Amino acid sequence: MVICGGGPAGMMCGYLLARAGVPVTVLEKHKDFLRDFRGDTIHPSTLELLHELGILNPFLARAHQEVRYAEGELGDTRVRLADFTHLPTHCKFVAFMPQWDFLDFLADQARALPAFTLRMETEALRVVREADHVAGVEVGSASGEERLHARLVIAADGRESVLRKSMGLVVDDLGAPMDVLWFKLRFRPGDAPAVLGRIAQGAVMVRLCRGDYWQCALIIRKGTFDAVQREGLDAFRRRVALLAHRDTADEIASWDDVRLLTVKVDRLRQWAAPGILFIGDAAHAMSPIGGVGINLAIQDAVATANLLTGPLRSRAPSLAELRRVQRRRWFPTRATQAMQLLIQDRAIDPLLASGRTSGVPWIVALAQRFPVLQRIPARVIGVGFRPEHVRTALVS
Repeated sequence: MVICGGGPAGMMCGYLLARAGVPVTVLEKHKDFLRDFRGDTIHPSTLELLHELGILNPFLARAHQEVRYAEGELGDTRVRLADFTHLPTHCKFVAFMPQWDFLDFLADQARALPAFTLRMETEALRVVREADHVAGVEVGSASGEERLHARLVIAADGRESVLRKSMGLVVDDLGAPMDVLWFKLRFRPGDAPAVLGRIAQGAVMVRLCRGDYWQCALIIRKGTFDAVQREGLDAFRRRVALLAHRDTADEIASWDDVRLLTVKVDRLRQWAAPGILFIGDAAHAMSPIGGVGINLAIQDAVATANLLTGPLRSRAPSLAELRRVQRRRWFPTRATQAMQLLIQDRAIDPLLASGRTSGVPWIVALAQRFPVLQRIPARVIGVGFRPEHVRTALVS
C-alpha cells in the first residue's frame, strides 16, 4: 500500500502498519523534513502512544523542552491556563520539539522495519483509477513520472491535499477570522519557556521555545497582512517588542523574516472512496488554537492502523471498512473544531477588533482562584476527546 505525505499522520501510519507486517511505502515530496512552519507540540496523548510502542525513552533522549503548565500573560498579569501534571498519562507534560526532529525520529524507527519504505523527493500528483476504484497514484520524482499501484492509497498530504483535489471531494470550510505571522526572536536569559504567549493592546502573540530562539506567531485578523506592511516594519517591530517584553525586535531585519500562514478550519464530508482514505490535515484542517493539529493527525493514524491492519494483510479494504475510520474519528474532530471555532469567534476575533488590552476573563480568573479547574483544559488539550491506543501487535 502507499501513503502520500510524510507528515505526522503519514509517518505514524506507515510506522504502525509496517510494524504490524503490512508492506507500506511512504512518499514525501521534499528532500528532508526541515520546514519551519509546523507545530512543535507533542502532547501527552502522543507521548502515551510512544510509551505503548516502547520508543518513549529514545524519543525523550532527543533535545526537547517539557512544559507542565500552560501559562500566558493578559496585559501584565500572568495566568495559568492549564495544568498537565494530573493527567492519567505516563508523561504529564507537553514536549516541545521541532516537528522535523519528531519526523526524523519516526523515520529512524520505521526504517528498521523490513516492511517499511520511505521515498523522499517523490510527490503524489494524481490518483490512478481503474473502473470504479482508486488503484494507485501517479508520482513525480527526479527520475520522472511513474505509476504506483496499491491495494489502498492513504492520502496524508496536508491541508492543500493534491489528492483531495484530484478526487474532487466536497470540503466544508468552517471559517477562520485570523491569520498568523511567523518569525523568530532570540532567546534571552530570564525568558520563561512556560509563558506561551501574551495578549496586549488588541494583539496576540504565541511563542514556541526552540532552545536558543523563540518561534513566534503573531495573530492578525484575516486578510490584514497588507495593512500591517503598510504601517511599516518599525511599527511591526514595536508591536512585537511590546508583546515580548523587549526594548527592540531588531532581529526582524526585513519583511523577508516574516511569513504569512493562512489559517484554515475545514473538513471533508467523506474521508473515503473505494481504494483511498484521507487522514490528518487532508481530512480536517485544524486551527492553531491549542496546538492540537499534529496530535489529532496522529490519532487518525493510530485508528487507521487499528481498523485496517487485518484486512490489509490479505486484501484491499472495502469501502465500508474504510468508512469505519471516519466514524471513529468524526466525533473528536468535530468536537475539537467546535471548541476552536468558539474561541476564535467569541474571544480572539473581538479582541483583535478592539485594539485594547482586555481584562482577565471571569472563567480564567476563576481558574486562578480554584486551580483544580486548570485540569479541564489540560485534559481537552493534552488527551483529547477520544484518545487512541495501539491495538496492533509487532510482527517480527
